Amino acid sequence: MRYPAEHKQQTRDRIVRAAARRFRGRGSEGAAIGGLMRDLRLTHGGFYRHFASKDDLYVEAFERALEEARGRMEDAVRHAAPGHEFEAIVDSYLDLEHCDDVEGGCPVAALATEIRRQPTKVRNKMLQAVRRHVVRLERYIPGANERERRRNTIALFSGMSGTLAIARAFPSGELRKTVLDAAKTLYLQAFAKS
Repeated sequence: MRYPAEHKQQTRDRIVRAAARRFRGRGSEGAAIGGLMRDLRLTHGGFYRHFASKDDLYVEAFERALEEARGRMEDAVRHAAPGHEFEAIVDSYLDLEHCDDVEGGCPVAALATEIRRQPTKVRNKMLQAVRRHVVRLERYIPGANERERRRNTIALFSGMSGTLAIARAFPSGELRKTVLDAAKTLYLQAFAKS
C-alpha cells in the first residue's frame, strides 16, 4: 500500500514530536529507537525511511523542542502588558509548571550536559540551534545596545536553564519553587538596572 506524501510527513512529525519529549525526559542514551517506534505503533525498520540515523533524529527533535520553547516564550510576550515582556519571559520560564514538565520543557535545561558528549557534527548543529534561539530572545532583553543585549541574553538564558536544571533535582514542589523564585527575583532585579 502506498501512502500519500503528506502521510509520510505526518508520520515524520509524529516521530520528531515524540522523540523531542522522550529525549528531554530520558536523555539521548535512554531513548532507544526501537522503543520509540513501538510506542508509536511503527516498525523499527520504518524509522530509516524518515531518518538516516538516531543522531539525525536527535538534532531534529532538539530543534523542535527549542521551537516549542520559543512558542512558550512568544505566548508569554503576547500576553504581557506593554513594556513588561522581559518580566513575562522570566516568569514563564522560571515557572513551577515549566519546571515540572521535563519532557515538554526547555531542551537546554534537560539536555545541556549531553550536548558536549555528542559527535562534533551533532553538537555543532545543536549549538547553532541554541544560538538562533538566543538571537530571537535578545530583542526582549534589556541592554543599552545590541552588544549588551546579546551579552545579557546569553547570561540570562544560561542562568535560567541552569536554574531549571537544578530546581528539577529537588524532590518537592516547595523546594523547587524556592529555587525558581530566588532566581526569578535575582534576574528581575539585576536586569532592571540594565
